[in-house]
Amino acid sequence: MFPLADVNRPLRPPVVVKVLVVVNALVFLVELLASPAAREAMIYTYGFVPRLFWADPLGEGYRLVTSQFLHGGFAHVLGNLWFLWVFGDNVEDRLGRGRFLLFYLLGGVLAALAQGVFDAGSRAPMIGASGAISAVLGAYWVMFPRAQILTMVWLVLPFTFYLSAGFYLGYWALLQFVSALFGGGNVAFWAHLGGFAWGWAALRSGLFAPAAPPWRRG
Repeated sequence: MFPLADVNRPLRPPVVVKVLVVVNALVFLVELLASPAAREAMIYTYGFVPRLFWADPLGEGYRLVTSQFLHGGFAHVLGNLWFLWVFGDNVEDRLGRGRFLLFYLLGGVLAALAQGVFDAGSRAPMIGASGAISAVLGAYWVMFPRAQILTMVWLVLPFTFYLSAGFYLGYWALLQFVSALFGGGNVAFWAHLGGFAWGWAALRSGLFAPAAPPWRRG
């Protein structure tokens, strides 16, 4: 099931979401223009490698952030940025721009750490914004569970219908959990779950409570 749009319209333009989309797209363009050897070097230099991190957390900690802006292909970057575009604007609107950026980056860091815990011996670099975006999904699940998501499925022909965000994102999280339990292949499902759990907990606990709406600001 692929989300096409949600019915929520933010009160403020999603500036941070747009900046994140542009930055991720530009970094991916740099990857595309690089030679295969340079691209591989970039991924191994800035991707998150659990085995290296646990051997030297202070020296390797920068990878927790830099890995969030690298992607492995068109499907990878387009899928991630589309989910950010559909769900991120309302979360940014409710949190405020500065807090949303902090929330997003922390989500990516904690998502990478979750993957590192469950795959501590891995030498393969983990890249992608999906952990941070999963945090956005977790926050959306808490704040807008009844929002309607225009969803598409492909059954010979494409079909579209509306699902509540609570159902759609709950189903998405269940798929990540099942996939993580039965082997994720080259997908960091534990990072998805870690990011989602952070987003849910941060909003549910009030750690990142929604900001005041713009008409209450002086």
